[in-house]
Amino acid sequence: METPKSEKFRDSIGTINAEGKRAWVFPKKPSGKFYKYRAYVSYVLLAFLLLSPFIKIKGNQFLLFNVFDRKFNVFGFPFWPQDFHLVVISMIIAVVFITLFTVVFGRIFCGWICPQTIFLEMVFRRIEYWIEGDRGKQIRLDKQSWNTEKIRKRITKWALFFIISFIIANVFLAYLIGSDELLQYIIQGPLKQMKTFTSLLIFTGVFYFVFAWFREQVCIIACPYGRLQGVLLDNKSIVVAYDYKRGEKEKGRAKFNKKENRAASGKGDCIDCKQCVHVCPTGIDIRNGTQLECVNCTACIDECDTIMDKVGYPKGLIRFASIENIERKTPFKFTLKMKGYVAVLGILIGILVGMLFLRNDVEAKIFRLPGQLYQHKDNGVISNVYSYKIVNKTTEEIKGISYKLLSHKGKIEVVTHQKFTIPKHGLAEGSLFIELHNSLLTKDKTRLKIGVYSEDKLIETTTTNFLGPRNFR
Repeated sequence: METPKSEKFRDSIGTINAEGKRAWVFPKKPSGKFYKYRAYVSYVLLAFLLLSPFIKIKGNQFLLFNVFDRKFNVFGFPFWPQDFHLVVISMIIAVVFITLFTVVFGRIFCGWICPQTIFLEMVFRRIEYWIEGDRGKQIRLDKQSWNTEKIRKRITKWALFFIISFIIANVFLAYLIGSDELLQYIIQGPLKQMKTFTSLLIFTGVFYFVFAWFREQVCIIACPYGRLQGVLLDNKSIVVAYDYKRGEKEKGRAKFNKKENRAASGKGDCIDCKQCVHVCPTGIDIRNGTQLECVNCTACIDECDTIMDKVGYPKGLIRFASIENIERKTPFKFTLKMKGYVAVLGILIGILVGMLFLRNDVEAKIFRLPGQLYQHKDNGVISNVYSYKIVNKTTEEIKGISYKLLSHKGKIEVVTHQKFTIPKHGLAEGSLFIELHNSLLTKDKTRLKIGVYSEDKLIETTTTNFLGPRNFR
């Protein structure tokens, strides 16, 4: 059965043509109230993304995700592999928050906060507008033959794209290996750091490919969040929506005629100028309803409001609204589903805050050496051998480290030295012996509590098992 003309938009995504090939999107340069707000938000987030690896708090990089050395800093707080549970809870909180945000406000995260959108719309496309002009000029330039003008503009654009991609790759590398390490590599030069420089060029190529060619396809095809919103949105979610009740009325949309009495004719307020389509960065027609490709960037709202102003109609034909609000004029309500997400989010944040308060700057572990049995010594003393590991999560070295038994009377002897120092952001490990008198042992495995001291100040406690002969009484 032939697809009705009004339903053809459901057959494929907006960036695929009838032949199944890529339909290149040439969006009109946006302007208006929401675009100005988006620009302010983007400037703040761009500054945050570019400067975070180079900001330090108490010697810690503000944001660091060094998976190679297993070092992580979040807002200046260092996290080690031993703190992985905190990272997991933080990621779950982020997912729940984005889910809640989507349930309430749709895919607004994609249009306003996502780094992909910010770099594409506020950096790369602005360069494109500056070099090639607005939508009409870009289309004409794309169709014309490769003359001097086209070659000059394209090479200039591609060169700037590559330079910016290289800068982004450097910042990305600073997040992974640390800004100090990156600056050291830059000083040494690429010839002495060929592996790192090669990785940097690969990252540059990936970013260049994404922002120069793949573009909105990341949001439509690659990003899983676009698929996720399909199961999260409902008729109560606030999204960028076209008011079809007002725009279509009884006789549908039609071109504007200033001599016509629009209200009496029964035609809707939509004058079918298609400016909302031309300005869309993902190439969709918002008048066909909420679609997978829509990132809630609000460009169509600004454009439609401008047109409505020009023809003397009220603004808001395209606006932030829920489907229920458009169909029934019902105001926004905080639904049971939203309350459930808020409750889960509150519980998770409470758990994370509690764990952060309980988190120590020093973490000690003492393990019995595998395969080693206890040893009998003189005067009924039993000895066990252990390996220890202490992590210093602070930015200062900790001196005079020693161990003391807190739960039993006994003796701890550290191999090679009784007191030692742990470097900042460092690790100390070695071996030690614990000795207890046989009379203190009532079973073959005894739980010991051990204190870790720095210059006689208790900084951490840990536990371990002590093996000995079973004493029957």
